[in-house]
Amino acid sequence: MLSPSQAPRRDRLLRGVCILDFGAQYGQLIARRIRELNVYCEIVPHDTPWTEIERREPAAILLTGGPESTLVPEAPGIDPAILSAGLPILGICYGMQLLARDLGAELVREDRREYGPAELRVDRAGGALFEGVPRESRVWMSHGDSVTHLPDGFAELASTPRCGVAAMGDARRKIYGVQFHPEVAHTQFGKQILDNFLHRIAGITERWEMKSFVERAVAEIRASVGSDNVICALSGGVDSAVAATLAARAIGTQLTCVFVDHGLLRKGEAEAVVAAFRDVLHLNVVAVDARERFLAKLLGESDPERKRIVIGHEFIRVFEEEAAKIAGVKYLVQGTLYPDVIESKTPASKAGHKIKSHHNVGGLPEQMHLGLVEPLRSLFKDEVRAVGRVLDLPKRIVERQPFPGPGLAVRIIGDVTPERLAIVREADAIVCEEIEAAALDPKPWQYFAVLTPVRSVGVMGDGRTYANLVAVRAITSEDGMTADWARLPHALLERISTRIVNEVPGVNRVAYDITSKPPSTVEWE
Repeated sequence: MLSPSQAPRRDRLLRGVCILDFGAQYGQLIARRIRELNVYCEIVPHDTPWTEIERREPAAILLTGGPESTLVPEAPGIDPAILSAGLPILGICYGMQLLARDLGAELVREDRREYGPAELRVDRAGGALFEGVPRESRVWMSHGDSVTHLPDGFAELASTPRCGVAAMGDARRKIYGVQFHPEVAHTQFGKQILDNFLHRIAGITERWEMKSFVERAVAEIRASVGSDNVICALSGGVDSAVAATLAARAIGTQLTCVFVDHGLLRKGEAEAVVAAFRDVLHLNVVAVDARERFLAKLLGESDPERKRIVIGHEFIRVFEEEAAKIAGVKYLVQGTLYPDVIESKTPASKAGHKIKSHHNVGGLPEQMHLGLVEPLRSLFKDEVRAVGRVLDLPKRIVERQPFPGPGLAVRIIGDVTPERLAIVREADAIVCEEIEAAALDPKPWQYFAVLTPVRSVGVMGDGRTYANLVAVRAITSEDGMTADWARLPHALLERISTRIVNEVPGVNRVAYDITSKPPSTVEWE
């Protein structure tokens, strides 16, 4: 069950949407957008039989995108009975291609794929799906196959310069498809398009709200843990802060928070985290100095996947050792979010591709001695912030910018050494200081420095240098699933560059990353 608010009544949806998942990177993001529109939804595997879906009595069906091609043998599909059930259907990306193929259309594999922003032009007869959407707007594309000839009964509703059929629909049967991703923040009117499908086309009227998430999460933690003691993996970020606070409300003194200083934190972060959680949130915090231990484990590890896995394994070992010092500890609370789960591709996903292992998901060892409690596993970052506000957490914790669990290890390309950590830590502090001091509206969602493996020739004080290249990354996003590079003022970038090359020994060049996600990820590793 992926809904964070309430369980369905028996097997039935609250007259909501059944989402058939094809391993989409944005599958849970679709569910989240639907929840924002006060419509209940559930995600089920793409091959769920119609008989099982029918028992839920959904008001509509939605087919997600996915990494596969409908043109290959044994491409993931759906029960054919779904298409003849008479329910409104919306297919997104792969979902649209599958609808088109199964209903008799023609598709081709494009030589030039389309990723990132595109200009959408809505046909004059765009119909109910594009009600309230301008003739021209920006959408987000991520596809290789395209529909070239429509199925019988369908009309072309929109196009882009590189995609002749960017949206199609059969108003009589209420079956629609869009090649772009309306669920991502960078599709300008995506929420309006989803709202049109849910309310105008599917006619859904029952409202669903997330206000009971805290009560439900607290009750579930209490029921799962019982009288056993629990430790919480505390990083200092909003995710672990919210997870720890929920656990504390559920089980009180049964909870011990363990903060591990792995030596990969930002400047001054370890001291600030311990003070905030002990003095402000009044949690029982055990601080563990494991800096030498983690650096020893990372010695010679330059592959990003290996770094994440090594860090994940060592985290669990430290937690297990601390748990052994406390009687009756059987569970570990983590602030795992859904983007971590999606990119790591957990076994529950039938069709997804792994992007990278997150230390708290794909990096976990196969054999663990502690049960996992992950109350935020179905949420996105901004939803977690909303829960934090409900819990009355301090603003500086709720609005703290995201920081990866593996820390600066994945902001150093190549080997992790004390010397390279010192460089990236000082450069990152300058980036954060300058951006936070600037009057930016909106403020970037995330910003940091990356130490690259590149060294280049420079000149300082009339002498030749051969030193490191530091990259600066600043992005705009709502949830981390998609992101665009932040258009920082040139004067701000100049200050950042000047300070880094003057104040950080071993650096003589600074570059600014102007790549969106996709095709890149937020972090470089």
